[in-house]
Amino acid sequence: MDLAPEELQFLTIPDILRESISIPKRSPKTFYLITLSLIFPLSFAILAHSLFTHPLISQLQSPFNDPSQTSHEWTLLLLIQFLYLLFLFAFSLLSTAAAVFTVASLYTSKAVSFSSTLSAIPRVFKRLFLTFLWVTLLMILYNSLILLSLVLMILAIDTDNSLLLFLAILIVLTLFLVAHVYITALWHLASVVSVLEPVYGLAAMKKSYHLLKGRLRFAAVLVSAYLVACGVISGVFSVVVVHGGEDYG
Repeated sequence: MDLAPEELQFLTIPDILRESISIPKRSPKTFYLITLSLIFPLSFAILAHSLFTHPLISQLQSPFNDPSQTSHEWTLLLLIQFLYLLFLFAFSLLSTAAAVFTVASLYTSKAVSFSSTLSAIPRVFKRLFLTFLWVTLLMILYNSLILLSLVLMILAIDTDNSLLLFLAILIVLTLFLVAHVYITALWHLASVVSVLEPVYGLAAMKKSYHLLKGRLRFAAVLVSAYLVACGVISGVFSVVVVHGGEDYG
């Protein structure tokens, strides 16, 4: 955090990681409070969602399930899913806004406190929300392409068409390994832009697109490492916390 703003563009990936680790040390109390009030409830919601939905899904998949209870279980499952997504969406945006605003304040040598961060969130939440909606549309398009590719793959297997199967696999791998990483980088950068500047939606995504130019390799490495870390944490969390280690039994 002792670097001048113009020096940040020359950081290597190890430098970026060291700089990121050092940021919370500048205002530990603020980051502790952000973690406890915004990030911890998000983590708890993920655990609660798993604990509530897994038994319901198991009951719905059971061949001995009472048909009279099926409607009630489906209603309960959909209600839990709706409330979970609403909570996840709200706290994800709030935690993003709080973290980005706090880091920006540190870099611009402004006074940093938990109360100042909370007071700034209402000013930036609308921009962040609108950007999130545009990113959601982009993700819907991306998932539609994935679904179309899977349909092509099934058709290729059914018709024993090796060329069509090769093209379908190539499209799926490209979407997963390239498009998903790029969209994730674009999404997070657009969220940061929406918090720091009075732009949102397509304008924020366009600016993040220009910011990524010439830095795609950096972004790909960082986002890939982030996605791998999330996958490992999710897997360990599922095995150890949700299932209590029963997968190893």
